[in-house]
Amino acid sequence: MNEKSIPHYPEPIWRKTVSLPRFPSLQEDIEADVAVAGAGMAGIVTAYLLAKEGIKTVLFDAGEIANGTSGHTTAKITAQHGLIYDELIQHIGIERAGLYYKANEAAASLIENIIRENDISCSFSHQVAFLYTNSDDYFEKLEKEMRAYDTLGIHGEWLDRLPDGIPAKKAVKMERQAQFHPLSYLKALVEFLMEKQVPIFENTTAKDIEYGNPIKIKTEKGHTISCNYVCICTHYPFYDAKGLYFSRMYPERSYLIAVKPEKPFPGGMYINTEQPTRSFREVEAEAEKLLLVGGENHKTGQGGPMIRHYEVLQEFAKKTFGIETFYCRWSAQDLTTLDKIPYIGPVTKMEPNVFIATGFRKWGMTGTHVAALIMRDLILQKENPYVEMFAPQRFEADPMVKNFVSANMDVAEHLVKGKFDLPDKPLEQLEPDEGAVVRINGKRAGAYKDNEGNIYLLDTTCTHMGCEVKWNSGERTWDCPCHGSRFSFTGEVVEGPAKDPLTKIEYQE
Repeated sequence: MNEKSIPHYPEPIWRKTVSLPRFPSLQEDIEADVAVAGAGMAGIVTAYLLAKEGIKTVLFDAGEIANGTSGHTTAKITAQHGLIYDELIQHIGIERAGLYYKANEAAASLIENIIRENDISCSFSHQVAFLYTNSDDYFEKLEKEMRAYDTLGIHGEWLDRLPDGIPAKKAVKMERQAQFHPLSYLKALVEFLMEKQVPIFENTTAKDIEYGNPIKIKTEKGHTISCNYVCICTHYPFYDAKGLYFSRMYPERSYLIAVKPEKPFPGGMYINTEQPTRSFREVEAEAEKLLLVGGENHKTGQGGPMIRHYEVLQEFAKKTFGIETFYCRWSAQDLTTLDKIPYIGPVTKMEPNVFIATGFRKWGMTGTHVAALIMRDLILQKENPYVEMFAPQRFEADPMVKNFVSANMDVAEHLVKGKFDLPDKPLEQLEPDEGAVVRINGKRAGAYKDNEGNIYLLDTTCTHMGCEVKWNSGERTWDCPCHGSRFSFTGEVVEGPAKDPLTKIEYQE
């Protein structure tokens, strides 16, 4: 393979450079004070904080630990979340906009303290974060964001240019932000949990909750986890409790490549304001200084040929920094809430001991730690200044109503449109390593042909709410354009909210 070409299969740089321990699946009924569902950043950090308090905790995941969004991140530790602070001031006021900033700063401080206390080697470094634009149409928005910084007491600076080699017309910088290797960090926390004899289980899927005293989590294999509190850190909450979270968030995919650049990188972390998104920062891996370039976000299942997004990032990296070697590529899925603030806290007011943490909007490194602090304090019944702001039951008429209508009209459009989509091609024309919508016995079906010529046929109707899934050529998955469920080419659930696999179709020529 040409070292400058796009790798055939996705693999995040974090998993390529760190090996994590493996754990068995749950094989029996167990009890704990707190059960943490989802062993990504939010779940592992929550379990860590609880274990430090001496609380009997169990941690489990439907797949492998740290293999979801936490293992596919850009790993920026920052409170600079795009054009957000002016918007927050307009919608929720100066005081609560300031709380959002303080919560993320508290999260960043927590990460740094954990690293220091446990002497974790995870490539942590302080960096300046830059929010920039190359579009004249965004000058005013960026100026308003700078004024919001001043209003909230955020130390920022207005810039007319960025370091040499990075094209930008205007920018705002935020000092003393940070970056790290997320899986090196999580590996150390998992080892701490192992030392504290916290039970950890992989390949253990939670299906439902029976709320009571105790709370009982029912797993897919029929086992029960009995506990007093549940922390659901599973991206989409596997337990909705009529909170209708699938209708109050929307999923987006974004893409990342890691390349060895030809030009030296000046340091810092960068993201633009306009579309398409461009985000980049440096990372050290295997004694090499590599460049991470990300962006190309779109609603799940709605982005056209997925491999094209990697190609566009490759073109950007080549034009801006040059590419000596193409190291790896991967993508991530993130959820955005109706007001862009994560949902953290009780799933409903009627079930105050079941907590959710979701909707981090691509800023999960700080967001997950905010969640861990809030859930720990709720369990310990300690005061926390951020509880009300992140409460999942909050309601702000502006912008929530507008965004609720917009998101769900989009769902309705794709629900109907998918039923009338024409097939991509006849089954017999499928090439090796290609997926497409075909017709089998007059009905819509999804087909994937592997390199050995084996064909996998599936009913393309999503098992969540009946939308028709689309083929994702970049990841070799079937993605739902309505609520973001994703399935492997053999039909298994890769991401929720769907709980059941796609139906296999038997076919003989």
